[in-house]
Amino acid sequence: MASDLVVLDVSDGVARVTLNRPDARNAISAALADEIVAAFDTIADSDARCVVLEGAGPSFCAGGDVQAMLDGIEGDVPAAQRVDLVIRSVNRAVGRVYECSLPTVAKIDGPAFGAGAGLAIACDVQLASPAAKISFGFRRVGLALDSGVSFLLPRLVGLNTAKELVFTGELVSADRARELGIFTRVFESDSFEEGVANLVETIATGPTVALTASKRLLNQRPDSFESASGSEAMAQGVAFGTRDHAEGAAAFVEGRSPQFEGR
Repeated sequence: MASDLVVLDVSDGVARVTLNRPDARNAISAALADEIVAAFDTIADSDARCVVLEGAGPSFCAGGDVQAMLDGIEGDVPAAQRVDLVIRSVNRAVGRVYECSLPTVAKIDGPAFGAGAGLAIACDVQLASPAAKISFGFRRVGLALDSGVSFLLPRLVGLNTAKELVFTGELVSADRARELGIFTRVFESDSFEEGVANLVETIATGPTVALTASKRLLNQRPDSFESASGSEAMAQGVAFGTRDHAEGAAAFVEGRSPQFEGR
């Protein structure tokens, strides 16, 4: 990347995107948001098969840049212009993560707050350590929801629970977040890195074409069985023609583990 606000590393089929603003708890400035988008654009043209999103230092992401918000208020920047900044940068970055065709994993080893929480739940899988916490506490700075939280959160926890989390701004512990379905797994501190690495490897060495198709099908949220099965049939039509399907079928018959290539 051109700057170090976001660090991108692609190796062994895994793209690792690190928010690298630890002194500000990885708060999403306009520049950092733009670099998230640029990183995911680069990933789209790479040989990555899975994406891991994490924060440098003890925080995952503190959300929007509150200092920039305060500077805008003190500088008499019109509210409409400040709203446009949120829509253009933060929302665009979170949307780019959500729309990524590859499986995405949020590696959460510290607090995720506000838009940072939105960034975490925009990923497909949320893996947490006991140090992880999450809050949709936009109320703390007198703001309504943004970063797609009104779309994402109710689909994870249900409408009533989503309202409670937003109305109270509760800082949710890792275990409670797991119980609510916000985090998919919580590892013990001494097994966090290994647990994340093992699950990421499982995803990255899978049949990538089939997994990306499955992700797309799940995100579509069809309104009927007929609609779902029709979309599935089209996706299977593509998957049947892949080398990974041929390998998987052969491995199944031969009683061995498949060696998928992602093609």
